[in-house]
Amino acid sequence: MQYIESLRVFTRVVELGSITAGGRDLRLTPAVASKRIKELEKRLGVRLFNRTTRSLTPTEVGRLFYDEAHKILASVTDAEATVASLSAKPRGVIRVTAPLGVGRRIIAPLVPDFVAAFPDVQVQMRLSDRTVDLLGERMDVAFFIGVPKESNLKLRKIADCTRILCAAPSYLDRHGTPQEPDDLLSDGHNCLLLRYPRSPEYFWVLNTGDGPRKLEVSGHFDADDSDVLTDWTLAGHGIANKPKFDVAAHLADGRLVEVLPDTPPRPSLFGCLYPHRKLQDPKIRKFVAFMAEHSLKKIRAAQ
Repeated sequence: MQYIESLRVFTRVVELGSITAGGRDLRLTPAVASKRIKELEKRLGVRLFNRTTRSLTPTEVGRLFYDEAHKILASVTDAEATVASLSAKPRGVIRVTAPLGVGRRIIAPLVPDFVAAFPDVQVQMRLSDRTVDLLGERMDVAFFIGVPKESNLKLRKIADCTRILCAAPSYLDRHGTPQEPDDLLSDGHNCLLLRYPRSPEYFWVLNTGDGPRKLEVSGHFDADDSDVLTDWTLAGHGIANKPKFDVAAHLADGRLVEVLPDTPPRPSLFGCLYPHRKLQDPKIRKFVAFMAEHSLKKIRAAQ
């Protein structure tokens, strides 16, 4: 079993580029992760990494061994899933990723309830607004809001999320309330954008009486964290395009107000992706079903 764990450490170190990062990802200290790598090299009688003070890269043998180790770990995972499918109790680790807002307000609050129902399951969450390589980063389930890229992953649609344009009353007092979509294009308004490498949100699409209207809006600052945009909006710095559930509490207490309610943004698809082979794993099936049911309730309540 320790050999399998050493293989897991080795593959994560290769994928993340450092012993510290690979160990942290597996809940190990750098010292323990380094020991596992050294034990593996001693067992194999080869050097798996080229080490310098600034970098750690796999040797040619290390790259070849990585490909085979990855296959072994995938087979072990499939074997465990097959055995688990014969048991009434799902068990094991589920690695989950989600956007920051969705993760914090929708998914994370449901995780303790799921683990309470299935106490032999451990959930590891990674929250980020960037696009995550589900297979490359070995995640089991990836929640998303928007339109995912075409892939061979299994997609589970959960809900169509209402989106709104919103701003703080203080911002509207200073800059005026937009009366039509074209007002957003004027220099008098600051539109807050979610931007990160390859981000799709460099424009907003509003639903108008004449159909969808694409607006190439701009602003004085942007961020790759959706919660930062919310904070800026609450502070009166601009207008944001947000899923309604994400700002429902702020709308209810009057800290934010809806802008251009007659021409709202196009709704976003909320769902999750997971590899097809995970369908045989009972903990993944139950987790996806649980999250789909309960997150849909939370979103509907907020909309």
